[in-house]
Amino acid sequence: MKIKALSLFSGGLDSTLATKIILDLGIELKAVYFYTVFCPHSRDKEGCERVIRNIAEELDVTLEIKDVSEEFLEVVKSPKYGYGNNLNPCIDCRIFMLKKTKECMLENDAKFVVTGEVLGERPMSQNLRSLELIDREAALEGFVLRPLSAKLLEPTIPEKEGWVEREKLFSIQGRSRKKQFELLKKLNIKNYLEPAGGCLLTDPIFSQRVEELLEYNELDLDNINLLKLGRYFRISSGLKLVVGRNEEDNRKLINFAKPKDLLLQVIETPGPVALAKGEDTDKFINEISKKVASYADKVKGAVKIVLKRKEPFLEEVLTV
Repeated sequence: MKIKALSLFSGGLDSTLATKIILDLGIELKAVYFYTVFCPHSRDKEGCERVIRNIAEELDVTLEIKDVSEEFLEVVKSPKYGYGNNLNPCIDCRIFMLKKTKECMLENDAKFVVTGEVLGERPMSQNLRSLELIDREAALEGFVLRPLSAKLLEPTIPEKEGWVEREKLFSIQGRSRKKQFELLKKLNIKNYLEPAGGCLLTDPIFSQRVEELLEYNELDLDNINLLKLGRYFRISSGLKLVVGRNEEDNRKLINFAKPKDLLLQVIETPGPVALAKGEDTDKFINEISKKVASYADKVKGAVKIVLKRKEPFLEEVLTV
């Protein structure tokens, strides 16, 4: 009977390598991807999941995707161990993900967890002290196997029990990915996500916008998704404006609008769709209309904008 394990899967270089290594050792492995609204691979959930599924399919590993966005917002709001360079709560994030993985272990009768973490690769969350802290806080001490750096770490229970041969694991450390890329060729892996920050919270500009949502007590899934679309403006403490940059943005903004949101659409000349969200919409309607008109194609004369809202009902054409 094969030993079962779970891979905490991101589709990234390290995660993909770690999964392949353990698969090749004959472990019955299942990959688990925890989707959050901060996924960097696509601006929507469907796109993000599609990317991850494609990588898992090439590895020939069973994949389960779980949306934990709502729960993860609480981690972002108040991380016990603080933020990284931007608004990324790296240590708390890893603890959260491992706790969720532990729940899946019980559901899948899995004996241990596999992650792609590399000792010293990320200064905040992948030093020896942090890795030990993360395992302890997740109540998984001894059950988290990190194949890429295993020989530099204390033997885990899977190694002690003989489920995994320690000699077939690796001793990679540091920020360079040179050894990972060499291993990539050796294992003939072609599909993976390029090394990056890990999530949108590592992006300075996006983090500033999320921090603003925290400041105004507006951090929820709708507002975060809105940050991913178009040009973003804070008009007042009670009003945000997003102006589409292309046809895809325009379409998504129309579909995104809630009954109390105001949609603005340039007509009779090429121009953007915009969405105004907040209590101060009517107060600043001239200002936001001028802002939207400034992104219309340059033409002689005024720009016409259709204003639409369901609650309270509004539909009129404004000339700017």
